[in-house]
Amino acid sequence: MQRNALTLHRDALALQRDALTLHQDALALQRDALTLHRDALALQGNTLTLYWDALALQDIAKFNLLRINEMLY
Repeated sequence: MQRNALTLHRDALALQRDALTLHQDALALQRDALTLHRDALALQGNTLTLYWDALALQDIAKFNLLRINEMLY
């Protein structure tokens, strides 16, 4: 009977170690996901900056085109 209890106790400890390992893996994956999320937000910010720059350049191009047309006519 004691041998069975000892075997069960060892099995329980092994399961606890496995559960702890899985928990650590889950935490590492969660950290990776947060890093990816932060990177995605940074890229989104860069995209918005590029968009605003493109709009500004478009306005400059329109203005320059109007000036060129005025000079030609």
